[in-house]
Amino acid sequence: MKKALVCGAGGFIGSHMVKRLKREGLWVRGIDLKYPRYTETEADDFLIGDLRDPHVCRSAIDQRFDEIYQFAADMGGAGFVFVGIHDADIMHNSATINLNVLDACRKRNNKRIFYSSSACMYPEFNQLDPDNPNCAEDSAYPAQPDSEYGWEKLFSERLYLAFARNHGIEARVARYHNIFGPEGSWFDGREKAPAALCRKVASAKDGGEIEIWGDGKQTRSFMYVDECLEATCRLTRSDWIGPVNIGSDEMVTINQLAEMIIGISGKKIAIKHIDGPLGVRGRNSDNRLIEHKLGWRPSKPLIEGLRTTYEWVSQQVAANKKDD
Repeated sequence: MKKALVCGAGGFIGSHMVKRLKREGLWVRGIDLKYPRYTETEADDFLIGDLRDPHVCRSAIDQRFDEIYQFAADMGGAGFVFVGIHDADIMHNSATINLNVLDACRKRNNKRIFYSSSACMYPEFNQLDPDNPNCAEDSAYPAQPDSEYGWEKLFSERLYLAFARNHGIEARVARYHNIFGPEGSWFDGREKAPAALCRKVASAKDGGEIEIWGDGKQTRSFMYVDECLEATCRLTRSDWIGPVNIGSDEMVTINQLAEMIIGISGKKIAIKHIDGPLGVRGRNSDNRLIEHKLGWRPSKPLIEGLRTTYEWVSQQVAANKKDD
């Protein structure tokens, strides 16, 4: 039986990856500071531990795994990443985790490891035009991410590639573009736009209004979590190191995203624009390279993933109201 380790298995993408690997018949160990918040973990073995501690990291990576997925990071949405007060923690915590994981992998002769980077590492100057952002993989340099989160992701990409060159680590690196779906953060300040807007719409009364940061004309693309897992597994099991974008190329404005969610809800809700942290003006996944290298492209329209996510978030909102 093949064995896999999922670092960050208590988080959104990590917990979904555990389920996917179990469906494939792998023996799975997860590690995180916490268990998944919304469902019982399906991991065969789950270690509660802090990967910033090298002793904990070596305890988790105490044997040879066929596949290691490294999702663990200090991260969140715009309200966490772009406000400035978390910058030191974001850089210190995530970089320390990656240094420890790679050192432990090398010492246990673990080879195949996937690292989840982020589209936030792309230069801000290529993302000023909301209608024509440039996020091709070869546009990463000269580097100028718009956040310390992006700078740490860029550093860690290079760290994995250096371990690949110098220590024979079979690293696989992907740049995620706004992954969303059920069982993720939706109310704690770390949620991203789809979940935050689903919460606002689900909480609003028919005929009411919701608030959006900025003018809502900033553009993004959003990928449903199941599509992300499929691309991640294909990359991890391929002979190609990356880095490569994993995201949807269905670009929408934040206003359009909100209107789609309002439409799903069946309510009549107005949009009010307010000041708030925004990030870059435009971003979209350029999928030419992954299609060329892996023969893969996303197939699920945004609206389908939003329907599933809205249903789940609305259930959480309703449950919270009952608890209150």
